[in-house]
Amino acid sequence: MAAFLPLFICGLCTLLLLAALCVSKSLKQSSLNLPPGPFPLPVIGNLHLLDIRRQDKSLMKISEKYGPVFTIHLGFQRTVVLTGYEAVKEALLNTADVFADRPAIPIFYHIQHGNELWKTTRRFTMATMRDLGMGKRLAEERIQEELHFLVDLIQSFKGEPFRLRFLNTAPTNITFAILFGRRFDYKDPTFVTLLRLIDEVMLLLGSPFLHLFNFYPFLGFLFKPHKMILKKVEEVCVILNKHIKESKKNINENNLTSYIDALVFKQQEEKDKSNTSFYDANVLASALDLLMAGTETTSTTLQWAILLMMKYPEIQRKVHAEIEQVLGPSCLPTFEDRKNMPFTNAVIHEVQRFVTLLPHVPRCTSTDTYFKGYFIPKGTTVIPLLTSVLLDKTQWETPEEFNPNHFLDVDGNFVKKKAFLPFSTGRRNCVGESLATVELFIFFTGLMQKFTFKPQPGVKESELDTTAEAGFTMRPHPQCACAVPRE
Repeated sequence: MAAFLPLFICGLCTLLLLAALCVSKSLKQSSLNLPPGPFPLPVIGNLHLLDIRRQDKSLMKISEKYGPVFTIHLGFQRTVVLTGYEAVKEALLNTADVFADRPAIPIFYHIQHGNELWKTTRRFTMATMRDLGMGKRLAEERIQEELHFLVDLIQSFKGEPFRLRFLNTAPTNITFAILFGRRFDYKDPTFVTLLRLIDEVMLLLGSPFLHLFNFYPFLGFLFKPHKMILKKVEEVCVILNKHIKESKKNINENNLTSYIDALVFKQQEEKDKSNTSFYDANVLASALDLLMAGTETTSTTLQWAILLMMKYPEIQRKVHAEIEQVLGPSCLPTFEDRKNMPFTNAVIHEVQRFVTLLPHVPRCTSTDTYFKGYFIPKGTTVIPLLTSVLLDKTQWETPEEFNPNHFLDVDGNFVKKKAFLPFSTGRRNCVGESLATVELFIFFTGLMQKFTFKPQPGVKESELDTTAEAGFTMRPHPQCACAVPRE
């Protein structure tokens, strides 16, 4: 305790100095026509108004007073929040270039060691995924093959309870097949280790102390989660570097089978260029980005889907009936089948809307701009709040309820909704959106075809917890399911 006291006093003095600077800065900016918002307190800004684990819900509450475009101070950082479909659409689609930059979030800056080459990497990643067959027939065949292994895994429990997190094995293996060029056995030590590390990192990213580190990175010595994250990411990087080195030894330009192969080949192509983006650190950073981003969203959505089917058995019965009518008991689902399965398609879309998996993906203004009559300076962090779009009362009849009818017309036909933006939109939308869409349909439909999912003995449907556990995404709380084979 005695050793900690000088550090605490030093940190406190630093905070007071920065508070004085913050007040001075606020006075200078008072003449600008910035979006309105609550008055910031010294040091903490408006953090006292936020539930730090569910900032999205707190921000929606604040927007009720200040409107769809408002300013909030996260510690010393002035941030503009956009809420509701109309404001988010106008920013991300109509003025996409202005809101296309990514702010420097401390934890991600440390994870990627300052590598911010998203424009080059994004174009390369999209092209490589196309070349590897993602989004084409090959992707569908890989997903159908992985569905077989997932069904076998669930059948191995013989109707006994299993953790919903086991469902992340199949979507993760699809990402691994892209990244490494092959699928892994679910018991493979490398697969098990990576799954564990990714899971732990994603949970730590939702820690309140991690958020505090992002708000006050200069006080990092007081917080542990970011250090734990960096340690676990380093363990992941050891595995990735091993595969990158193997690829460099065995690279065959006529047979590039993985994303890592493509990265290595591109690096060799540009080795004599002085301005290449594909140096060793960025090759590793790009592989890490695909590994982390590509494994969480689809697997978590699939867990939510099964949990919600247990919670609402009458909806599960309707899905079963449609599958029996269109596919029967043994015909493998294809993505094309969704056109003949409007209710199942609506259920999958409603799962994505209801769970608001990614509440927001921060942006940053690339230039001074006026938006909705307000001035937003260059370099301002902007939060297009996706939760507020997916729960917008002007766009959805019952936004707080799980209701597949949001995506059905009066005749039961599937209806696309313009406010359905679970992957964001515009220039920085999710690179893997098309692949995730195919995965979700085939995995969900295939599981529903083979099983009826029920709560574990002693748990009533009404007792299932559908509140979110905050991590990098909004995860369901740890729960178990029982899978009863369907005749």
